[in-house]
Amino acid sequence: MKTTQTPAPVPAGEPGAATGPSAAPAGPPAREKKEGTVLNVFSHGILVIWAIMVALPLVWAVMTSFKDDRSIFSSPWSLPDTLHFDNWSRAWTQANMSDYFLNTVLVVGGSLLGTLVLGSMAAYVLARFEFPGNRFIYYLFVGGMSFPIMLALVPLFYVVNNMGLLNTIHGLILVYIAYSLPFTVFFLTAFFRTLPTSVAEAAFVDGASHTRTFFQIMLPMAKPGLISVGIFNFLGQWNQYMLPTVLNTDPDKRVLTQGLVQLAVSQGYKGDWSGLFAGLVMAMLPVLAAYIVFQRQVVQGLTAGALK
Repeated sequence: MKTTQTPAPVPAGEPGAATGPSAAPAGPPAREKKEGTVLNVFSHGILVIWAIMVALPLVWAVMTSFKDDRSIFSSPWSLPDTLHFDNWSRAWTQANMSDYFLNTVLVVGGSLLGTLVLGSMAAYVLARFEFPGNRFIYYLFVGGMSFPIMLALVPLFYVVNNMGLLNTIHGLILVYIAYSLPFTVFFLTAFFRTLPTSVAEAAFVDGASHTRTFFQIMLPMAKPGLISVGIFNFLGQWNQYMLPTVLNTDPDKRVLTQGLVQLAVSQGYKGDWSGLFAGLVMAMLPVLAAYIVFQRQVVQGLTAGALK
């Protein structure tokens, strides 16, 4: 009888050891791990520096709004010894910031609503329907984004004046809508192209009209994009200074940006710096609050509009 003997295993590294695909794969080199760690530390360091550069002026402005004028110049970087809430009340009442705030809410609220409604309707048509001149109209809106507003101030003044809309709230609302439409259409057109067409086709099969399909189906689906572009438009319209300065010279209908400038220059050499910082924080808080509340939707809208 012939006996078969099993050969002894060959240690790794010895001649005859297994080197084929069955061998265990080697881990990532230590050099790549080290480079990845250095890159993460560097990127996080840049983000921390950027966050400090953005947050520090905001915190300093809020802190300064509770100081008196002497403390602002004697110890600008220290915390206020006493919280002077009278700065806020003085800016709200004596500097007429309450009237400017109300005018700004009316102008920005009306223009933001009109911009989102008209911009979403135009973007939906350009994104979903093919017709002669579709791309030409789209590029007209894109070209409007690059047109300097400074070149349009003089003709815009005469157009608004001839229409009887100079120094009126509704006239300023119409100008704000026209100013914000190019970016809104550009942003929402790309967003509507990412939405599925099957839902709209099912609505048409069920007998829904184009208007009902848009307002009841497509517009709710575009909520992240609407919030994102609404935040951007809100920020730009809230901080707008050039257009109201040219088209709104009535002191009773000034907006916040005009009111802050008036507050800064009205005192001459005797500036009310504490009241000015209080008014500045009043104008800044709505924008910060809107972004903090809708920051997740802003990110969702940007990423959804960028991916096809």
